This record gives sequence, C-alpha cells and structure tokens, in this order.
Amino acid sequence: MADTLSVGINLDAFAHAINAIQQLRSSVTRVFDTLKDGMKNKEILEGGEKSFISDFQENLHAVNKDLNELERLSNLVGRPSESHPLHNSGLLSLDPVQDKTPLYSQLLQAYKWSNKLQYHAGLASSLLNQQSLKRSAMQMGVSAKRRPKVQPTTLALPPQYVDDVIARIDRMFPDMSIHLSRPNGSSAVLLVTLGKVLKAIVVMRSLFIDRTIVKAYNENVYTEDGKLDIWSKSNYQVFQKVTDHATTALLHYQLPQMPDVVVRSFMTWLRSYIKLFQATCQRCGKFLQDGLPPTWRDFRTLEAFHDTCRQ
Repeated sequence: MADTLSVGINLDAFAHAINAIQQLRSSVTRVFDTLKDGMKNKEILEGGEKSFISDFQENLHAVNKDLNELERLSNLVGRPSESHPLHNSGLLSLDPVQDKTPLYSQLLQAYKWSNKLQYHAGLASSLLNQQSLKRSAMQMGVSAKRRPKVQPTTLALPPQYVDDVIARIDRMFPDMSIHLSRPNGSSAVLLVTLGKVLKAIVVMRSLFIDRTIVKAYNENVYTEDGKLDIWSKSNYQVFQKVTDHATTALLHYQLPQMPDVVVRSFMTWLRSYIKLFQATCQRCGKFLQDGLPPTWRDFRTLEAFHDTCRQ
C-alpha cells in the first residue's frame, strides 16, 4: 500500500484514511460496549473480573492501533490547494520547494486579512455615519455666543493682522519683550527676551510657528552680517534641553482654526521659564539633577519638572 501512496492530493491514501476512521469508530464502540455490559457471570466473580479486564485491555489496544494507523494515513493524504480568485498567483502553489519558500500560503493569508480588514472597515464606517457630528443648539448653549471669532486658516494672513496679534501678546507679559522683523519678505522672525534668563528666536510663517531656538541671555543671537541666527544651537546644555522642549510644545499646541490662540498659548508656556534657575522640581523637590535645573514645563499646569521626573 505504501508504494501506491504519494505526497500531495493522494486519493488512494484518502480512501484508506476513510476506512481507518470507520475501524477506529468500531473499536471505540467495542470499548464502550465492554464497559456497558460489565461482568456478566456474577456467580464466578474472580473469573469474570479477569475476563472483563482482559477484554477491556484488548479493545483499548485495538483503539490505539487504529488511531496510529489513521495518523499515519493523514500524513500521506496531503493538503488540497485552496481555491481563491488570485489569478496567476495560483501558480505559486506548484512550487516543489513549498517548505522553503511558502509564498503562496503567505499570499493567501494576506488576502484573507485584507478581506477581513475591508469588512470591519465597512462596519465601522456604517456605525460612524449613524452618529451626527453636528452639535445641536442645546449643546452649544450660551458659551457659544462668547466664543471668539474663528480666524481664517490660510497661511496668507495680512502682515498688519500678524503685527497686531504679536503686539497684543507683547502687552500681555510685562517681563517679556518681543521684537518682530521680516528679513525675508512676509515671513516673520520674533526675538523674544524673557527677563534676564533667556532669548528665543521664533521663526513664523504668517501666524504658524515653524521652529524655535532658545539661547542664554548673554549669548549672541546674531550672525556676522547682523541678521538673526536661526540655525545655531545654544552653547549650554540647559538651553539645548529647553529648545527640545519648545519643539515638543509646538507639536502640542495645534489649532489651525485659531492660529492666534496657538501663538498666545505657546508664549504663555515660554514665559513659565522666567524662574528657570529658581523653581524646584514638583516631583523630587530638588533644584538640580545631573547638574541641570528643571527644564520641563507641563503644557497644562506650567509646573516645573526635571526631564527624567516628568515620566
């Protein structure tokens, strides 16, 4: 029989496997029949018990033998190739080295995963469409009347409007001075001086902040030709840390519909560094950690933390 069996879709092995299943079911049935009948000859208790145990062991051996035969035949039956509308990719299943390069099976798995993803995405879309994203008049309430007017989201805001916004922010903080210049056309560059602690160069496109560089108060912020140096980093590690945190703050304060609110929020956050060398960490209570003061300011509470204590 082994000569006629081959790897793949072996019909001969498949037929023998069906017969083995039938034999296994018969063997299992005989085991349960033996347990059901028990010892029939109750008069000869000792002889009946030995006969019962012998028959039970013989039937169990038959079940084990049939099960081993079925497992052997199942390895010879092989797996039929799955039919999916994958066009010419079905030719990959004919690769004789399927175990080494299972491209076709991986392709089928990706195809099934893509179908499931499309199905669940359709369900999610239908559920979201059922929910109205518009607020009702009752939900808006009285606070909607007090909401400031939404500013245009375009980058081409009038320079006069940008100047007015920066002037209002400059008047909000007496200990912070903001000097606006336009060295390259309409784009604005701000030189923010915070007390005698630091100087920050803020590069803007209209009212959208592109980048920020923070340096010490005594550092030079100009190039040799008299322009603001928007590329050089600070020579001090503490202000390099503050520059990194300011970049993170630019990603946090994002509200394209109200760019003036974003600039005001960022300047409020930057002003919290007025006590950079005086505030203690809110977690450990220390002034210095690894030789650095608390350089992180919480975006919501503006509390001071060391870079490692904030996590």
